[in-house]
Amino acid sequence: MFEGVQVGVVIPARNESEHLPNVLATIPDFVDKVVVVDDGSTDGTGDLASDVELVRLEGLGVGAAIDTGHQFLLNSFDSNFISVVMAGDGQMDPSDMKAVLKPILEKKAHHVKGERLDRAGKMPTHRRFGTFLLAILTTLACGQTIRDPQCGYTATSSEVLTKWNWNVSWKGYGYPNWWLMRLSEMGFAITHVPVKAIYDGQKSGIKLSSFFPKVSLMLLIGLHARVIRNTSNSPSIFLLGTWVTYILGWIYNPLLFVVTHCTDRLHVAMIRRDVK
Repeated sequence: MFEGVQVGVVIPARNESEHLPNVLATIPDFVDKVVVVDDGSTDGTGDLASDVELVRLEGLGVGAAIDTGHQFLLNSFDSNFISVVMAGDGQMDPSDMKAVLKPILEKKAHHVKGERLDRAGKMPTHRRFGTFLLAILTTLACGQTIRDPQCGYTATSSEVLTKWNWNVSWKGYGYPNWWLMRLSEMGFAITHVPVKAIYDGQKSGIKLSSFFPKVSLMLLIGLHARVIRNTSNSPSIFLLGTWVTYILGWIYNPLLFVVTHCTDRLHVAMIRRDVK
């Protein structure tokens, strides 16, 4: 227990046999329960979790693995607890865990996200740029500032987990963004604390060519859903006018493109006829 509250740790892992032993060896003593969710590993990752709880999945995705871990802890504790998520690749420092837990213990937040302030110079440039773009989209979708949405080091109150709809989720790598949107929609308090960024030869499983378009689309849909909700909750002439202008913009621009394209083709055809 930490300051009188039970703490569980969820470790999603897929082919992390190189890093998982050190992750498990450095878990703080105050943690009451650790569950490793082996998501279809082929390198014996699950076999290394002999001294902790283990759940095996068949490659469902990191989001599904974290959901499974949260639900496992819900069924394991019989009173309030905090669920911490730490990746199995060793990129999260266990010494930061107390700081991640504090805002929930002090009743300042329901969900705490790590924020890697020192990622410059450690994280590859293309990933920093992608994180920056996703931070903008996630901020717009959530209606609050999110500077490092892709950091998976989190702590969540069991109050959130007991009210969560586990039938609707995001199974892949856009999971942190999905959670932040849903938390904002449900009115839970979110805060951020600095954590260390650790990079020691780990390789990301994210394929940017598919990841970025899918997550961006998910965030854009979330942004529109948030604006529609706010409009429905507090309707006004100004908001109605804004929506009419916005919709007309989507109609006008494609229409203008078609008309311009057809006009250009007609003009070219007339020039060719005159030349002949």
